[in-house]
Amino acid sequence: MSELQHVFEVAPSARSKCRGCNRAIEKGALRFGERLPNPFGDGEMTHWHHPLCSAYRRPQSLLATLSDYPADEDEPDSDSLKQAAELAIAHPRLQRMGVIEQASSGRARCRHCEELIAQHSWRVPLIFFNDDAYNASGFIHAGCVNDYCGTNRTWPTIACFAGQLDADVTAELTALLTA
Repeated sequence: MSELQHVFEVAPSARSKCRGCNRAIEKGALRFGERLPNPFGDGEMTHWHHPLCSAYRRPQSLLATLSDYPADEDEPDSDSLKQAAELAIAHPRLQRMGVIEQASSGRARCRHCEELIAQHSWRVPLIFFNDDAYNASGFIHAGCVNDYCGTNRTWPTIACFAGQLDADVTAELTALLTA
């Protein structure tokens, strides 16, 4: 089997979804394709990501490709992507951060402090990349994120996957993550 080459390309349509944030990749937007062996047969498959999502979720693949990417008009913002990927490599638990949400019940336990997560309080689902897919594996309190990850620079990762948040929610979450 040949060496798999990851790729940056402009999305020809809006049909692909980012594997990192699960949102659509807009037509004409730059996307990162991580090529992996196909577990269902011969050949390969491509997992598409927004470039920043891949920096947080699949930093090794992104960094390997970023250094080989030819400079042209579609060049990604390599400095900020490199910084995000290096942060995710230095603090591997950042790669596990899911989309922040409010707890639907009070039954889940925090994987960091092992306390119950109160209903309607902010929590972060943990996800792991196994068998070519992202799999859920518990939750942590929003206030435990920094301790769990071992850094106080968690907000950019959380914000990347959170999508559009109103100003009040952003202020509340920023306060939780910087406390």
